[in-house]
Amino acid sequence: MAKRKPARKKRSPKKTRKKTSIKSSLSKAFAGLAILAVLVAAIGFLVYTLAPPEKSSQSSSISKSTQAKKQPVKKKPAFEIYPKEKTSAGKPLAKIDIPKSIPEPKPLPLGKLPRVALILDDLGYDKKMAEKFFALNINLTVSILPHSPFQNKIARSASSKGLEIMLHLPMEPVEYPEVNPGPGTLLSSMSPDELISQLEENLNTLPGVKGVNNHMGSKLTAASTQMYQIFSVLKHRDLFFIDSRTTSDSICKPSARLFQVPFAQRDVFIDHYQKPDFIRKQIQELIRIAKLNGEAVGILHPHSTTYRILQEMLPDLQNQVQLVPASKIVHPVG
Repeated sequence: MAKRKPARKKRSPKKTRKKTSIKSSLSKAFAGLAILAVLVAAIGFLVYTLAPPEKSSQSSSISKSTQAKKQPVKKKPAFEIYPKEKTSAGKPLAKIDIPKSIPEPKPLPLGKLPRVALILDDLGYDKKMAEKFFALNINLTVSILPHSPFQNKIARSASSKGLEIMLHLPMEPVEYPEVNPGPGTLLSSMSPDELISQLEENLNTLPGVKGVNNHMGSKLTAASTQMYQIFSVLKHRDLFFIDSRTTSDSICKPSARLFQVPFAQRDVFIDHYQKPDFIRKQIQELIRIAKLNGEAVGILHPHSTTYRILQEMLPDLQNQVQLVPASKIVHPVG
């Protein structure tokens, strides 16, 4: 008799449905993760390809606009001082020409204060700083570099406040070309026609100037041929000249005597070393020289430290001297 095969156990419907449900859930989960992964990859691709250029462009435009506001359009030329010596830090520093024995001040008429001309040099590259100095409401003489980016705006603003305007004439220093005075520089290598043409062009960029002082020029102000050519133009235009005295070899004074051009020279550089105590000492030295000679010329520059110290010392300065335009200090030499 044949043996019967054992009957297979039938799975219960509940267990079958449960396994099917689990498989379905897992499939859906894996499918969801796959879709999510694809979306993340797609978003990452879009961010990588699209976002960086936009961000770079934006930051670049912000950077450029910030630079335009904070920095001048062109680099402002440096200035030159004489005489020079080294500080302990190795930086150039002009000597203060104080005589060993200080003579008594010249007596002035009763009620008269000694006169001081403050010349604000190197203007034309920072109009905001120029406006801060103008807002002090004192008698400054404004000396503007030719072909500078803001020369016309600064000149108009100075004129509106009744301030006297000078041309700050770039001249060749002994260190040229390593040290460059900037656009419009008069060079010793120029022919007479070239030099006079450049000078005339510089003067024409600033209509209404009353006088000229040299920017750098330690080489050119010692060259008689070129200085005679310059002073002949100044004489023809009825302009005065103030020697910034950037060299002991300057022949500006005898040139002014020869051509009968009203003349003065710098007594004190006020701020070539940007330390508050040094600037205070230089202002006091300017007052001392004014009391000694009856008048003095001080040259300063549009720096924030200079502005702050000048503002601080103004009451004392105005109690001891009378601030006047540079044209009131110049005289015929002879």
